[in-house]
Amino acid sequence: MEVATHGRDAAEDRLRAAITRGEMPPGHRMVEADLAEDLGVTRNAVRLAIDALIAEGLVERIPNRGARVRTVSVAEAIEIVECRTVLEGLLAAKAAERITDAEIDRLRTQTDAMERAVADGDLLEYSALVAQLHALIRDAARQATAGRLIERLQAQIVRHQFQLSLRPGRARLSSTELHRVVEAIAARDPRAAEAAARSHLQSVVAALAESTAH
Repeated sequence: MEVATHGRDAAEDRLRAAITRGEMPPGHRMVEADLAEDLGVTRNAVRLAIDALIAEGLVERIPNRGARVRTVSVAEAIEIVECRTVLEGLLAAKAAERITDAEIDRLRTQTDAMERAVADGDLLEYSALVAQLHALIRDAARQATAGRLIERLQAQIVRHQFQLSLRPGRARLSSTELHRVVEAIAARDPRAAEAAARSHLQSVVAALAESTAH
């Protein structure tokens, strides 16, 4: 039983990561036999992993056609970011209350790396660094429930956010906004940190909404 559970968990983690990184794009068919062979687990483990990802909203089953990576519309992405706005604000405030000096150093090192990636025009690297920054803030906040909720929401819209980062000037604006979040957390000012985090996510909502107007 323990081996079966491990296989399911391993398959779930690897499939979630592949979807989050865009290796399995929206609409990608998930063939259980092929995945079981690729992942080195049983078909039952893959089936259970897919069921878990369906519960998270990452995958959907189509009658008579099997499972596929779910396509998230821009309208739904906006709703997801609106939910994240509240949760990210909470995490930023908690991080400001609970952060250690060592964690502040890590956040600042991360924003420095983000600025270099923007300057170099390396948007793939920038997107990865942003994801890491959010993870560092979640760790500093020590609010596990909000952190888990955000991870599930974020996985559904990672493709939309990467596409936003490709817009001229968007990555630089995002970097500036996130720098403000980090500095408010570093100042241990919960109200300013929450406001900065909310402002950043509201900017993302506005950018997504703008994409539907064209």
